[in-house]
Amino acid sequence: MTARRRVVRVPASSANLGPGYDVMAAALDLFLELEIEETGEFRFDPGELNLPTGRDNLLVRAFESLHSADGIAFKLNEAIPLGRGLGSSAAAIVAGLVAADHLYELALSEQEIFAKATEIEGHPDNVAAAVFGGFVICDPVSEGGQPDCSRIATPDGLEGILVIPGEEVPTEQARAAIPGEIPTRDALGNIFNTARLTLGLHRGDLDLIAASLRDRIHQDRRRDLYPRSMELIEAVDELGALGATISGAGPTVLVWTTWQDAGKVHGELERRCGEWAEIRRIPFTEQGADVPEL
Repeated sequence: MTARRRVVRVPASSANLGPGYDVMAAALDLFLELEIEETGEFRFDPGELNLPTGRDNLLVRAFESLHSADGIAFKLNEAIPLGRGLGSSAAAIVAGLVAADHLYELALSEQEIFAKATEIEGHPDNVAAAVFGGFVICDPVSEGGQPDCSRIATPDGLEGILVIPGEEVPTEQARAAIPGEIPTRDALGNIFNTARLTLGLHRGDLDLIAASLRDRIHQDRRRDLYPRSMELIEAVDELGALGATISGAGPTVLVWTTWQDAGKVHGELERRCGEWAEIRRIPFTEQGADVPEL
């Protein structure tokens, strides 16, 4: 019997998007690529990453929530930077679920993968972008028992540039910086900008998008965790970009720009931030989790 083999590709994601705290995310053209094969023994090859290689690995745990990993070899061919606010844990969870689903022909729908990934991750924004691609708007409360999200296609002409600092920021530490209660005016400000950003994305109105990238809940309260990232956001008008937001829990900054200005903005970011961060022109992507034909 021929050993089965699959390759799974899952995009990175930028959550929060400024005003959309725990509600909005976007898929990025930066992928986790996982190769799985029936070899008769379990093993996990993390490539260049320092990751657990046993059953406690998050990706393997997600896989085994659907099927035993006995006899399966896992290999990371491409990876997403860890601890930088780029949805690496969400991508690992989705990759594990999609791998088990395809290898064992479980015939799960995208919605079922999304629900299972949300259950494991604990919040829906990053996993929704990883599963469906594009921009997503999620219900973080899931009062009906199942997570819910809506998808918006990426507007023409909109691009992203990532400023990825060398240091990591643990998600738990970033979440601890947000108090349990938020002033009403801050919450209402974010609701307004989230609604306006959604309208701007739907219309493809880049001016409206630029006017909406203002957060009053999470970014400033995390300033001490990544002061250089916050300084960059506050100086973004000098770059000729549409705006900038902290990606997920940080410290990565997502700089929003047009494709016409992306080269100029990238060069200015290299000049300003090249000594302490990696600058990568990473477009938004419509591609969600995928299993290419071998």
